[in-house]
Amino acid sequence: MTGYLGMFAAALVAATIFPAQSEAVLIGLIATGGYCAVVLVAIASIGNVLGSMVNWQLGRGAALFKNKPWFPIRPSSLSRAQAWYRKYGKWSLLASWLPVIGDPITVVAGVMREPLPTFILLVGLAKTARYAIIAAVTTGLI
Repeated sequence: MTGYLGMFAAALVAATIFPAQSEAVLIGLIATGGYCAVVLVAIASIGNVLGSMVNWQLGRGAALFKNKPWFPIRPSSLSRAQAWYRKYGKWSLLASWLPVIGDPITVVAGVMREPLPTFILLVGLAKTARYAIIAAVTTGLI
């Protein structure tokens, strides 16, 4: 049970703006042989999508503070990110699993007021596919 909780926590934190690695946790738990890979993928996916929803919510709130002097994102950077999201739209959420750019995409989706059901569907597909592929490679299915 502790391993499953650890997987959930690692996946949740890894999807937020905090630097963390959930893939290594998934691989390690599968490698022990004491956990069901399918359950681990499901738990990791749920945790990771919930973490991305935190980013989405932060993005929705960010618009309120973008003109404050303490706001950590320069207005020009925010404008570029918004223009990029307008160009690629909701389909860019399929890249939310990518390191470095995935988390900012989920924040910008919140800034751009992407509807939550669409956000959850696309992010859920992307993140579940990533974990499923990692699990399949780790278990030797691929």
